[in-house]
Amino acid sequence: MLSMVIDSISSFMYSKLLVIMLIGTGVYFTIRTKFPQVRLFRSACKAVMEKPDDEDAVSSFQALMVSTASRVGTGNIVGVATAIHAGGPGALFWMWMAAFFGMATKYAEGLLAVKYRETDEKGEIAGGPMYYIKNGMGEKYKWLGGRSEER
Repeated sequence: MLSMVIDSISSFMYSKLLVIMLIGTGVYFTIRTKFPQVRLFRSACKAVMEKPDDEDAVSSFQALMVSTASRVGTGNIVGVATAIHAGGPGALFWMWMAAFFGMATKYAEGLLAVKYRETDEKGEIAGGPMYYIKNGMGEKYKWLGGRSEER
C-alpha cells in the first residue's frame, strides 16, 4: 500500500510537471532579478579572473574549477552525450535553455543565503536554505527551516 502511494507521488512529480516547474521558476527569477545572467556577466568574469593577494591563497578561478569538478561527474557527461545522441540538436538547445534559466535560480538561492545568514556566538557564519526559510518566510513557516530542538 505504502509502496503504491510513493510510486504514484513519484510518477506525478518526476513527469513533465517537474520540468515545467523548474524552468518556470527560472523564468520567474530571471525576470524578477532583471536578467542577472546577462547583466552581471562582465563583473562575474572579472571576479573569477581576479588574482589573490596572497600567493598561497586559492584564486577565485581555482575555487570555481574545484566546484565545477565536484558537480559535473561522469554521470552528467554521459547523460548529456546520451541526450544529444537520442534527441539531436534540439536536446542541446533545451539543455542550454534550462541552464540559462537555472542560473537565475542559483543566483536567487545564493542571494537569499547571504541575506538571511546568521552569525553564532563563536563568530562563525552559517547560511543556506535552512536559514532563509527560517528567517525569511515569517513566523508561520519558521518551523520548516529549524531543527526540532529549536522549536
